[in-house]
Amino acid sequence: ITLLLGLPLALATEPPSCAPLVPITFDNTTIPRLLGQWFYIVGATRYPPYLPELRAAKFSAFSFSPGSHEDELNITEFIRLNETCVGRNSKVQVLQENSTLVHVDDNQAVSMATLIQSDKDLLILNHINIDSPSLSLSARTHNVSKEHMEEFKAHLHCLGLTEEDMYYTS
Repeated sequence: ITLLLGLPLALATEPPSCAPLVPITFDNTTIPRLLGQWFYIVGATRYPPYLPELRAAKFSAFSFSPGSHEDELNITEFIRLNETCVGRNSKVQVLQENSTLVHVDDNQAVSMATLIQSDKDLLILNHINIDSPSLSLSARTHNVSKEHMEEFKAHLHCLGLTEEDMYYTS
């Protein structure tokens, strides 16, 4: 009887299971959904080359617009790094066959990411071409709901990252 009475308590304290990050499969609606303005909210990583900019970023907004080719997007980005404002223009190559976005700067691939299924007004990117898990969250507005932030943190947990690995913009 003790075992049967204790079983519900034991099951309740089991850590949440981690579902795999489900990338969006690109189709004709994917690219139009990405177009427009986004606000970078938070990034999480332990990848050393990314850390200085993540720590220094106080604000970041960017927009996607159609590129000169069907599989290309232009990015215009504004970042406040500590007290310096920086504007950048670059491109994203859209690889339809494996649903991957490749950020290209000065004709060189800078990063690769998959877009994780979520709310249409969120942009959760799983950065995949580096040796450390990295995830970022952007949104159509300056703020995200508590539920959206909890969803992001659950993804982080499943990748082995913690809140100490998170870097917020203000």
